[in-house]
Amino acid sequence: MHPSTRNVAKLLAGILLAAACVAGNAADHARGSVLVAGATGQTGRLIVAGLMAEGYTVRALVRDEATARELLGDRVKLFQGDVKEPASLTTAFAGADAVISAIGAKAAKGPDRPELIDFQGVKNLADAAAAAGARQFVLVSSRSVTHTDNPLNKMFGNVLIWKLKGENAVRTSGVPYTIVRPGGLINDAGAAKNIKFEQGDVDTGSTRIARADLARVCIASLGYPEARNRTFEISTADGPAANNWRTKFAALKADPK
Repeated sequence: MHPSTRNVAKLLAGILLAAACVAGNAADHARGSVLVAGATGQTGRLIVAGLMAEGYTVRALVRDEATARELLGDRVKLFQGDVKEPASLTTAFAGADAVISAIGAKAAKGPDRPELIDFQGVKNLADAAAAAGARQFVLVSSRSVTHTDNPLNKMFGNVLIWKLKGENAVRTSGVPYTIVRPGGLINDAGAAKNIKFEQGDVDTGSTRIARADLARVCIASLGYPEARNRTFEISTADGPAANNWRTKFAALKADPK
């Protein structure tokens, strides 16, 4: 087993154990069907595990069914498709109440570069969600997307610039949305510290957040109207881990229309 796979396996166990924390202050809402794009990635697998622990029906958009089945198990319904090919998305979206996108470019150049994944791929997902009548689109973006001089843009094919364009495609899709901008992602179990919510994409230097905590925020956002049509940054902060989701979401300002 590859080291990254072992690390994520440990995190999957951690997020399942911490599900009670999410459920403890989850909204009173019916669990529905959620389609996860990027489900076989490190963050995507944690989102899938957390959704199952919360009682959602999970659908996964994947490019390789055999690999996905090995990684995600038998409880997840798999739909083969490619975010770069809109026609391949229709079946996966039919019947999905909500969508969580955790996709991201794999290379600075080539067929999986940021332009085609973080922008066009996200746009294709948002368009498919709108056509299917999804009630919410949760997008994992990135902190610093509004800072064009960020070194990541030079290092990785203008990735942050394309992520911002992807955000805008979601905002104009007509689907209620939640855009989550994490700081630097780390692989630990999370749930032990406070999660700080911010807005404005202020450059505060290097910030970090556990992938497992990012997954928790994405899942929690499905349960609260206060999370819709909001864009916000998250990072680990000092303080107890008593994360009251409704209070945090309600403190956010809605995006300008």
